[in-house]
Amino acid sequence: MTLAHRALFTWFIVLVFLILLCLRLDPRTTWNWFVTFTPLWFFDCILIIYVLIKFIRKWRNLNRLTDLLSLYKWNIVGVWLTITSQVMICITLEYPQQIPIYVTMAPLMLLLCTAIVYVGGKLRKRESWLH
Repeated sequence: MTLAHRALFTWFIVLVFLILLCLRLDPRTTWNWFVTFTPLWFFDCILIIYVLIKFIRKWRNLNRLTDLLSLYKWNIVGVWLTITSQVMICITLEYPQQIPIYVTMAPLMLLLCTAIVYVGGKLRKRESWLH
């Protein structure tokens, strides 16, 4: 799939999620918050399949599992933290007063910190490559 197709698919998933979110915020609808997040669960499943396919393709070319895990650890951690943060948000919205907000937001904050570290490492590699 080309980059344009992936971008269009991602925007379509976000659009469907926003439509479901607007419908859920309407007082007449009372469905579960997990239903509202269904497009994001679908997108996460596709991301997991994509990471697994890339993982298996590289497996054939590498000798050790540690080399392979070092290549894809950021992808695996990112998808895992995304799913965890979505589950925590759904649980908190569905059952208010059960979980404190700092517990709910912890996976999301960890995901954002991980993304900052990942992007910073990539920029540092690129900067050392340019000089």
